[in-house]
Amino acid sequence: MGKLTNSMWRLLGAQSTRNQSKSLSVIKEADAHTDWAAELDDDAFVGEAEKLDIGADAGDRAKFLALVREAADRSIGLRPFDVQLQGALRLLEGDIVEMATGEGKTLAGAIAAVGHVLEGHQVHVISVNDYLATRDAEWMKPLFDVFGIAVHAISENSSREERRRAYAGDVTYGSVNEIGFDVLRDQLAQSEADLVSPKPDVAIIDEADSVLVDEALVPLVLAGSTETEVPDQAIHDVVSRMKKKHYEVDAEGRNVTLTDEGAAFVEEELGGIDLYSEEHVGSTLVHVSIAMHAHYLLERDIHYIVRDGGVHLINASRGRVAQLQRWPDGVQAAVELKEGLAQTDSGEVIDTITVQALIGRYPKVCGMTGTALAAGEQFRQFYELRVSQIPPNTENIRTDLPDRVYDTKANKVEAIVAYVKEIHETGQPVLIGTHDVAESEELAYFLEKAGVSSVVLNAKNDAQEAKIIAEAGARDAVTVSTQMAGRGTDIRLGGSADDSAARDEVVELGGLCVVGTGRHDTERLDSQLRGRAGRQGDPGTSVFFSSLEDPVVTKNLAFKRDPVSPNDDGSMGSKGIDLIEQAQRIAEGVRLELHANTWRYNKLVNQQRDIIVDRRMKILTTDAALEELAELEPGRYAELTGEKTDSTQAASTEADESAKPDTPVETVPRDVLVQAAREIVLYHLDRAWADHLAFVSDVRASIHLRSLGKESPLDEFHRMILAEFADLPGGALEKARETFREAVITADGVDLGSADLHRSTTTWTYMVHDNLFASGGAKTLQGIIGIFR
Repeated sequence: MGKLTNSMWRLLGAQSTRNQSKSLSVIKEADAHTDWAAELDDDAFVGEAEKLDIGADAGDRAKFLALVREAADRSIGLRPFDVQLQGALRLLEGDIVEMATGEGKTLAGAIAAVGHVLEGHQVHVISVNDYLATRDAEWMKPLFDVFGIAVHAISENSSREERRRAYAGDVTYGSVNEIGFDVLRDQLAQSEADLVSPKPDVAIIDEADSVLVDEALVPLVLAGSTETEVPDQAIHDVVSRMKKKHYEVDAEGRNVTLTDEGAAFVEEELGGIDLYSEEHVGSTLVHVSIAMHAHYLLERDIHYIVRDGGVHLINASRGRVAQLQRWPDGVQAAVELKEGLAQTDSGEVIDTITVQALIGRYPKVCGMTGTALAAGEQFRQFYELRVSQIPPNTENIRTDLPDRVYDTKANKVEAIVAYVKEIHETGQPVLIGTHDVAESEELAYFLEKAGVSSVVLNAKNDAQEAKIIAEAGARDAVTVSTQMAGRGTDIRLGGSADDSAARDEVVELGGLCVVGTGRHDTERLDSQLRGRAGRQGDPGTSVFFSSLEDPVVTKNLAFKRDPVSPNDDGSMGSKGIDLIEQAQRIAEGVRLELHANTWRYNKLVNQQRDIIVDRRMKILTTDAALEELAELEPGRYAELTGEKTDSTQAASTEADESAKPDTPVETVPRDVLVQAAREIVLYHLDRAWADHLAFVSDVRASIHLRSLGKESPLDEFHRMILAEFADLPGGALEKARETFREAVITADGVDLGSADLHRSTTTWTYMVHDNLFASGGAKTLQGIIGIFR
């Protein structure tokens, strides 16, 4: 199946041998410069590197590889393999490279970053979380130091000054969230000096499929405090008392709707109201729908955990708590009500950007991952990026066993426990990859009952991840982990102690045994889990246990009659494997269509945002705001500056009369007036953009109704938001003109507060699970919220 899938992706744009012969010839030529590099003093590397034109001259690229190989050996004790240099060359060419787990992607990325800097670029190395960004920057810093390259890392805890300093360097390591939030926070800047995030140049993306595919359509949000309606406790009390006859959940588990009996129950419990009357359809009914989703679709320890008095979302692809992530549209507050917790503010969206749009800002993008080929179509379709497959330094000798498929979940779990117990008795370490917190804890319980002690790693204790993973390859270890595929950490045979005897013992036992408790929606995640075993030529084994009750089957296949196992243990044999693979192929198709559909809806909004950003930057960095207002309000400009111009004399009577009569106005220095005009125009531009985003959200929530009238939802969506956006620039400037005319402006600046124009005093950032356009478009409000499943 894996080979077939990889072949298919190659046909769709991934090229495993793309220009590889050219790269190999450069690497071979680099060997001829090994002695030259070895004879250099440490302080000579900078001068030699600066002489090279690695972007245009193949001979200079070869000398660069010889330099960087010697520099890495001296500075961090790692001498790059040829395959790592090969990967670095493809990164310099702008490819996504596929390098297997344990093949040294971090060093290959650092080498490419050095090369990009030597070509005159600033580089952002973008990872999936703060831990990896900080670790890799510190780990690779000695290599950058050899070439006089300034490298920094940013994290959630970085101050504004630390961020500004980091971005001013040559190479900045940071998570996609933090870099994106800095871009959004710059939208609050009132002067050029407030800007932090620089103009994007080169992005090297670690775990590229996670960032560019799995996270690509998740909006990053900048919110501000505002008066918001608090969900009604009474509604939640009613919803919590519903019976199964009162609501229906669709086959995919994404939508929950009231039955007629359920609507009657809610109406009676809320005092005999009519849910569908004009008074309640846009308020009470909406809150009932949201409350039902909180109670009947979002499950504790699957979609979220409760910790430290708060609701924390679980990142489904990584098994970790999703830091700064929350549900929109009242769902977060509804879940907090359900759990009896204090409600957090929803606030008002000030600005938002998808990860896909964020990465699209970079003129040059490249990246690396262990599973690039399977995401080749998404890379090509959404980013115009190609894939280069880098062979392993040492042949992979891991044994991948055929799937074991069972009729029921109960039979599957029984088989997993028996298999793990059998392997454990030999001393071979076992890593079990589960899908969610509840499953990990349930399986650990059954293992304990069978006499097998295990260590559990999930979103509840992810702070202990490094310690747990460090021992997962030790003899006798049994580790149960959620979403091991997304953890990005190597498992060393023998455990954390640098003990060759312990390692050799585990090698003799067969290396790490990886057990999957069910297929994922995409084969990429299965491959990432398998890849935890067989690192750098180590032995290892992998096997997946599945059942016909697994979500990948129930969501994607429908049977007229449930298949029946011919065996007493419930095993389904080759027929079961065929069904699992069919379900996964359908799931992958759905994911691809979801990405494509969501991209179609987001593309126009992203273009509109670019227009606003360009306008905002012009206002921030020039005197354009004052020039425009002076032209529109020459009388007011003359009043504030004491200047008389031709346009002042020609100003209309209306403009002159609009100035406040008999009010003495002090002359304002030009630099103060420039800043005052800037703040006025920016306020109204930002206000208009926030209002436009709210309008877009409302349109998205109801656009499904257009399909009922045989209209294209996508076409109607574009038509409506284009028409609304067309009025935005002029409307914002007209309001700015009014404020310029009426606001108090003195030598101390403009007092927007006196004009009742207040910016949010509190802002925060978060991410939203916001795939609004699954399966052909948003169908109902219930469907939109239900997609969070």
